[in-house]
Formats: sequence, C-alpha cells, structure tokens
Amino acid sequence: MPALISPSILSADFANLERDLHRIGRADYAHVDVMDNHFVPNLTLGLPVVQRIIEVAPMPVDVHLMVEDADRWAVEYARAGAASVTFHAEAAQAPVRLARELRAAGTRASIALRPATPVEPILDLLPEFDMVLVMTVEPGFGGQSFIEGTLPKIRRLRAALDEQGGDTWIQVDGGVSRSTIATVAQAGANVFVAGSAVYGADDPDAEIDTLRALADEALATRA
Repeated sequence: MPALISPSILSADFANLERDLHRIGRADYAHVDVMDNHFVPNLTLGLPVVQRIIEVAPMPVDVHLMVEDADRWAVEYARAGAASVTFHAEAAQAPVRLARELRAAGTRASIALRPATPVEPILDLLPEFDMVLVMTVEPGFGGQSFIEGTLPKIRRLRAALDEQGGDTWIQVDGGVSRSTIATVAQAGANVFVAGSAVYGADDPDAEIDTLRALADEALATRA
C-alpha cells in the first residue's frame, strides 16, 4: 500500500488548531496525542477538545492515547468520531477485548509499543489489530531524536505480518523527517507520524508531499 502521512498536531499552535489543521490539508490523517500526565510526563488534550477537532478537521483523525486507563477511555474517543484510536499495550488490561470494542464502535483499533517494549507478545494476536504503532522515541514530547534501536522491532513486525498476511498497518511515531523516513519505510512501516518536520516547514503541505514521496520510493524497493 502507499505511504500514509499523519502529522502530529502536538507541533501545531494550540491557540489556532483549526487553522493549523487546514495547513496540513494534504495529510492522510491528523495525529492527535492525548496525554494524561500519568502514563507520560505531559498533559495535552482531553475528550471535549478532541471531539471538536474531529468535527472541524478536513481529514480523518488518528487519536493516540498516552493515558493510564486505556480500557476506560479508548472507546469514548471512538464514539466521538475518531477514524483510528491507538492505545498502549503497557496501559491496557485486556488489549484484545479493547480492540474488539473499538472495532465494534466503528473505528480502526491500534496498539502502541514504547521503544523498550518487545513486539513478540503480540505477534500471534496481530489479526486483532488494524495497526501497530512502534514508538521511535520515548512518548511524551515532540521534537525528539529518532531511536535507531527500534528498527529491528519494525523489521520483526513486518516479517510476521508478511508471513501471516492480512492488512495490519505499521505506524512509526517519533523523529520522522526527511532524513529518517526512508529508513523506517525500508524496515517495513507504512504510516508515518511527523510533527515538527511538517509544522516546522515553511509550507507544511509541500513537506507532506515530500515525505510521502520519499517513503513511497523506499516502499517500492521492498516490493
């Protein structure tokens, strides 16, 4: 499948979110980070604000929950209209049940892994998820440097998906830019979260096109 670009609005101007959503009109998704200052040491947006973002965004919204009680909150974001809801494996008591609840609520169900969280425990469960998010930085803050040690995890995940078949996507989040996107695409990712690389550009839409082209070229070499 072609590369999908999901800019993180964590790097947007929070006083002008609707304006900045329209600055990334060529994106496939808008990536919205929800942090509770418990699971990660940062506090961002809650359900009412995210619901309003979903209402005004010109593209589907990809919600990434970095919260402790994922089993309690994830389905609420699905009901609010999110196109995709990601919860962390480290924060879910019953990840398969939660994924099924999200799908029943009409959204794509995604599970996320911190850089040090191994992928092996979920390899046999991949058909339960529409996407696996491999964090390539420690979750909590934007603008961090890409952790190259996460690449073997992406490769193992891609190998398992190629062997099993199905249509589970691999998303990467953290340090994605012109200098790293081809590397993670070649490792097997196909959905790319880029925050500061997009919003720090003079023309965010043009930067989205550039990142997509670089990823698509790398993906073509894997085929």
